[in-house]
Amino acid sequence: MHVVIVRREPGVALSMDVYADNLVAGLKAIRPDWQITEVAPEPWSQRADLWQSGGAQKYYERLWRHPRAVQQLKGDVFHIIDHSNAHVAYWLQQKRSAVIVTCHDLVQFVYPEILKDQARLPALSMASWKYSVRGMRQADQVIAVSSNTASDVAQMLRIAPEKIAVVYNGVSANFRPLPPAEVISVRQGYANPSDFCLLNVGSTHQRKNIPTILKTLVRLRERQVPVKLWKVGDAFTAEQTAFIQAHDLSSMIVMLGKPDPEKLLQIYNAADALLAPSLYEGFGLTVLEAMACGTPVITSNVSALPEVTGDAAILVDPLDVEAMVEAVCQLRQDPVRCAAQRQGGLDQAKQFSWEESARRTAQIYEKLVKPSAQVA
Repeated sequence: MHVVIVRREPGVALSMDVYADNLVAGLKAIRPDWQITEVAPEPWSQRADLWQSGGAQKYYERLWRHPRAVQQLKGDVFHIIDHSNAHVAYWLQQKRSAVIVTCHDLVQFVYPEILKDQARLPALSMASWKYSVRGMRQADQVIAVSSNTASDVAQMLRIAPEKIAVVYNGVSANFRPLPPAEVISVRQGYANPSDFCLLNVGSTHQRKNIPTILKTLVRLRERQVPVKLWKVGDAFTAEQTAFIQAHDLSSMIVMLGKPDPEKLLQIYNAADALLAPSLYEGFGLTVLEAMACGTPVITSNVSALPEVTGDAAILVDPLDVEAMVEAVCQLRQDPVRCAAQRQGGLDQAKQFSWEESARRTAQIYEKLVKPSAQVA
């Protein structure tokens, strides 16, 4: 079988790179006789002239040159690995190949204001995004990374449930518990011995609910709980920075930027808990990574997060500051509860592997492509 993997622009969306890299590696491992071709748009994000041209080059590349290049390829299966590129499916309608799109989330339908700080022209970006995701209607199969996302796809895009298959993401074997001595060494660089270290990993977009995390820090300080917030990922927005300054939180926050995989592993292990009260997640990869490292997780009781964590995390209303404060205090004061959360997370994470994700995906390809129809 010849599979064409249609990727995102490299380096733009880390989670999409993680998904594509692990899917391809898994497919090559379980179906070594298959031919796999990867194709991605030409990079445009680093080009300074895009702002002067109003992003014309970006839209030309995304909506014309790249889809046309994909259309000219031969393959039994075309797998578009990100719903934001589902417009490529329009170009593949006349081909006899099977077309599959993976949908990771439909957050812009749920929180359209998310584009306000992400795009120069939010209205144009929203129109382009809607055009793209509606391309999923042209696919032979949609893969959703959670049942919550599958439900969103069926309801928001009016795609028949029988055309949607749930295939969970995996977690890399690199995320694992580290020896205590190494963990202690890492903590010494970022915290005092008495600090309870909360970790947040990811962007600072609206759906990540950073304001509630900051309000939780304020309440913990009022209760004289010694805490530090380790922030991995994007810098705070101007509004979030203003809140930090107004409430004098700078000394409680350690900015760790975007560490390499080995350093990120150390940070996960050294944190006392992951605090991830997202308002919406299509899957929730960071909570899974934390659990695989044996780090207790406090996260939201909405969207796909309960589906991923099962009973292995403390689930709270994402806007309930007091519930988060109580969860932090419980973990800090109750070693037995903390140990149970660690073990529960390790057990839950074992249920998610990229090998199983690749196996389920391969079975979908095989169901759609009959041997007699395969490209020679």
